[in-house]
Amino acid sequence: MEWTSLNDLRESYLNFFAGKGCLRHKSYPLIPQGDNSLLLIVAGMAPLKPYFTGQEVPPRKRMTTCQKCIRTGDIENVGKTARHGTFFEMLGNFSFGDYFKEEAIEWAWEYVTEVLKLPKDRLYVTVYQDDDEAEKIWHEKAGVPMDRITRMGKEDNFWEAGVDGPCGPCSEIYFDRGEKYGCGKPTCGVGCDCDRYMEFWNLVFTQYERHEDGTYTPLAQKNIDTGMGLERLAALMQGVDSIFDVDTVKAIRDKVCEIAGCEYGKEYKKDVSIRVITDHIRSVTFMAGDGVLPSNEGRGYVMRRLLRRAVRHGKLLGINGLFLKDIVKTVVDNSKHEYNELEEKYDYIVKLLSKEEANFNLTIDRGMKILEGYIDELTQKNEKVLDGEACFKLSDTYGFPIDLTREILEEKGFGVDEEGYNKAMQVQRETARAARGDSKYMGADETVFHKIDKEVTTQFTGYDRFEDDGVIDYLANDDDLIENAGCGDIVYIVAKKTPFYAESGGQAADTGVITTASGKAEVLDVQKVVGGKFAHKVRITEGAIAQGQQAHFAVDKTARLSTMRNHSCAHLLQAALRKVLGDHVHQAGQLVDRDRLRFDFSHFSAMTEEEIAKVESLVNKWIFSSLDIKMEEMPIAQAQKLGAMALFGEKYGEVVRVVTMGDGDETASIEFCGGTHLDNTSKIGLFKIVSESSVASGVRRIEAVTGSAIFKFLEENVSRLKEAARILKVNNPLEIVTRAEGVMSQIKALEKERDELASQIAEIRAKAMLENAVEVNGIKVVTAMIQNIRPDALRKMADEVKGNNPGMILVIAGVDGEKANIVCGCGKDTLARGAHAGKIVGKVAAITGGKGGGRPESAMAGVGDRFKIDEALDKVTEIIKEFVK
Repeated sequence: MEWTSLNDLRESYLNFFAGKGCLRHKSYPLIPQGDNSLLLIVAGMAPLKPYFTGQEVPPRKRMTTCQKCIRTGDIENVGKTARHGTFFEMLGNFSFGDYFKEEAIEWAWEYVTEVLKLPKDRLYVTVYQDDDEAEKIWHEKAGVPMDRITRMGKEDNFWEAGVDGPCGPCSEIYFDRGEKYGCGKPTCGVGCDCDRYMEFWNLVFTQYERHEDGTYTPLAQKNIDTGMGLERLAALMQGVDSIFDVDTVKAIRDKVCEIAGCEYGKEYKKDVSIRVITDHIRSVTFMAGDGVLPSNEGRGYVMRRLLRRAVRHGKLLGINGLFLKDIVKTVVDNSKHEYNELEEKYDYIVKLLSKEEANFNLTIDRGMKILEGYIDELTQKNEKVLDGEACFKLSDTYGFPIDLTREILEEKGFGVDEEGYNKAMQVQRETARAARGDSKYMGADETVFHKIDKEVTTQFTGYDRFEDDGVIDYLANDDDLIENAGCGDIVYIVAKKTPFYAESGGQAADTGVITTASGKAEVLDVQKVVGGKFAHKVRITEGAIAQGQQAHFAVDKTARLSTMRNHSCAHLLQAALRKVLGDHVHQAGQLVDRDRLRFDFSHFSAMTEEEIAKVESLVNKWIFSSLDIKMEEMPIAQAQKLGAMALFGEKYGEVVRVVTMGDGDETASIEFCGGTHLDNTSKIGLFKIVSESSVASGVRRIEAVTGSAIFKFLEENVSRLKEAARILKVNNPLEIVTRAEGVMSQIKALEKERDELASQIAEIRAKAMLENAVEVNGIKVVTAMIQNIRPDALRKMADEVKGNNPGMILVIAGVDGEKANIVCGCGKDTLARGAHAGKIVGKVAAITGGKGGGRPESAMAGVGDRFKIDEALDKVTEIIKEFVK
């Protein structure tokens, strides 16, 4: 048993099972593909579900992977112990109806004893209590003594995903770490809660089908699913106590200590923060590398929460400024051997995480002000616990972590309503779960297309043709497979070959017609369904069609060519954006159809007019250069060597299609792409950017047109120009700019005049209001509602009145068209008595369903229902009494 690095262990495992005939497959992205049951990949078998369920034919019947995984169920415990973490790598070998129990057991034993050279006398195994077969194989084939085989019950050694579906017994391998890790009890052994016997490999024998009535029947196709945590194995091989001491993880931990200027293992509180940062930065780096973006929902929320916890603990360690970017480099350097996407997207990852970190630093400042407001309210009400709804709002709306809220409150002698907070959090979780939708076993939604033989796939023949002959192999409605359909029916056609492109990769589906001897169908849409099949959604327009008929498939050529112009141009656009803005630019989504090109990309600020012009010019230069476009299939490793760009989070096979535009030094673009393209850039015609805008944090969107759509764009703009000339009363549209400048000057002069008049009117109104002041606890209070006053004039009036009357509070509602606002001003003498404009106006506005707040001396809020303004103003004196004693 030799010390072995984590990276060498990964290589050792994958090579071993590749030698057993398993297809060695690169880790799938952390974003699940076509699986509504998961936010993120949580186990090695998760991306392989379609092969286990029989929905799809696997690339090989035996596979091996090292899968990136994230689990956040115990996130609150991460850092508090050395056991918990969110990111890990899971080693696995799998069989889909190929080898079974005997091979799985013998190979596992061979790997741990002959490759890893773990001492046999320190190894133990468990089997399911009724699994005589597994026990016999372990004893007779692997040679494990009977006293080292333990039978365990269903809770420990039987795997099932739900009330129905494939399931089966498990067998686990344990390593005895020695007496110093034990509990000292005479009963200490495998299964004990202490740290002596460590389970490190689980072999699942999927051999039964569970039914809803609780019965089990043997499966026709038996599967093997094994899982072994790479970090846990590395801890065992390196003789260390936890995953945070493993070489690659320790390197990150040491970097955190270097930045924080502290030493690990000296102080528990600091160790907690060091472990949180170490673990969470691994997670968010890998998530960013797979295209996850921080947000307030779904996997984006998971990412944001992890990143903010890391930043929060950095502050607890006394780290000032942005620091995550320095640790990202260490994460990438220690993982790029296997996960080259981290190195390829390094600049992007750093920019994304740094922007989110900077935003959170601002969030903390904003959250502190809100929390201080809550603390003031608790003090005034003589209460000691902040309610759960407020805690949840701080966390969910303002991104202020609950642990930070708890800590600050405790420092000031207050507590947190944990039950109320957890209740609000549970409501959010249930909402998120409902949003993911219901799913069947292992996330596989059942559709009518599951009734088709899984071996049936659709061959796309449309790369080099617009028409083809074929067969209507299957006909279906929403509920069942059918034999025929008549005029007016909307049904689905599945064929084993088709020239129709199914919507994919952002390219819209083809439209057109399918004709048989007895009828004609208009193709409305084409989608990829289960197991590589294409479903053509059609409307029968003439006669009738039947399953099994010969058919002619004809794509709408005009629409396809327009779509191809936009798609080919999208590749040029991405290349141009990377040249102009930087290598951090990656496609974050696109839509190309016959009318337009919509391209979403990673970038962290609005493009300038100069940048837009440069991109537009570069794309048109490549179009006018008449670059040849070449499409070819090749092994994925060869494509990566060529530098072909892949999409974030996309699931690729061993063979990929690569689209190259240009050749040699004139190569403009080279990308993985399964879509349809032109054969030369000149056929795009021309390219014009219509708009550039924000889609989400760190994601921009360009809308553009190409080819004949540009003529339509020009016609529309010329028409608008003529209409503007008519409205501005100029004969020549070219004079519009001069005329518009003159009109704007007139408008500014009129606005200045209006503001001066409004100021004079405000003074008159203010004097009139003072005559109606009432006294509340020794302070003068003025309330009023004024029509046709703008918010800035309303605020100015309030400031003038409170400035001239230090012992007065005024609350004025101002109506401006359909909108209304309430302003509160507190004279300086009233502040000493407890008045606070921000809190007063917030409570008054809340009566109307509005909200707002601000500084103690002056604040404004929006009105919800304008018809409740009178009711709100009637409550002003009561509200002021709460503050002014």
